[in-house]
Amino acid sequence: MTQREKSVTDGLRRPIRDLRISVTDRCNFRCSYCMPKEVFNAQYRFLARSELLSFEEITRIAGIFAGLGVRKLRLTGGEPLVRRDIEVLVAELAGIEGIEDISLTTNGSLLTRDKARRLKAAGLNRLNVSLDALDDATFKGINHVDFAVARVLEAIDHAAAEGLAPVKVNMVVKAGVNEHSILPMAEYFHGSGHILRFIEYMDVGHSNGWRMEDVVPGADIVARIAREMPIEPADPNYRGEVAKRWRYRDGGGEIGVITSVTQPFCSTCARARLSAKGSLYTCLFATRGHDLRDLLRGGATDGQIRETVAALWGRRRDRYSELRTEATVSLPKVEMSFIGG
Repeated sequence: MTQREKSVTDGLRRPIRDLRISVTDRCNFRCSYCMPKEVFNAQYRFLARSELLSFEEITRIAGIFAGLGVRKLRLTGGEPLVRRDIEVLVAELAGIEGIEDISLTTNGSLLTRDKARRLKAAGLNRLNVSLDALDDATFKGINHVDFAVARVLEAIDHAAAEGLAPVKVNMVVKAGVNEHSILPMAEYFHGSGHILRFIEYMDVGHSNGWRMEDVVPGADIVARIAREMPIEPADPNYRGEVAKRWRYRDGGGEIGVITSVTQPFCSTCARARLSAKGSLYTCLFATRGHDLRDLLRGGATDGQIRETVAALWGRRRDRYSELRTEATVSLPKVEMSFIGG
């Protein structure tokens, strides 16, 4: 039986095509929308090394998911580059039959030219770099570790120099915090060859104190840019692409807008998420995960784990963003730093 014949669909007939893998719950930033310093302080207990999935365990699970239809892998965190020798994992994942694309999301703080070179050589296809403003006052006010914008821009240059371009630059937009940076960011990356993506501030977990009034709608973001730099809609690259694409009419490239709050895309969501300790989550806004680590370490065969995953996905009916209400917002949910983006 071929890889494609083993593909599974969920209760809403959505296939499983994309696996997001959190390799660590740790991060060296304390961004207010993800890991606010008031919560993730010196007393916060992060996972012990023994609780994390090993590279071998991650590779084994990724291979099982590939047999169920997954074609794309994304490594997340926390900050994935704090995991030592992450390029070793990339190389192991690149050898899995059926995997067509491997990407990694990073804040750029540890992305040296040498690191970018090793990641590319290991088989990394794409890189997402988070950058929420172009002025240091705003950016440092978000990351809370006094990290300068210039160092992130340098990391993007390193990635491009080593063949990881175009880089997708992710900007989470929060009202009253960095919305004034929308146009400067668009102007800076216009014509750069990179793709700037604006992300609506989301209610992942509870530590970030999310409120609907903090959301800058994607439509407003597009309107602000269009007033100064004419853009037009572009077709998605593939079914289920999370970012709505917009193309500059002057040929200066494109931007993406991710509207999980105001224009949900649950109907085409084909993404599963694996936490750093081996729990499977079928939605970014899930209230609970399903432990695969115990199966791995308890002697289960690949076939048994495959059957478990297929059954979990077959029962999936998640569409949180389409159903979002004041009541659902208050439900207990896993933190972004634990499950990855």
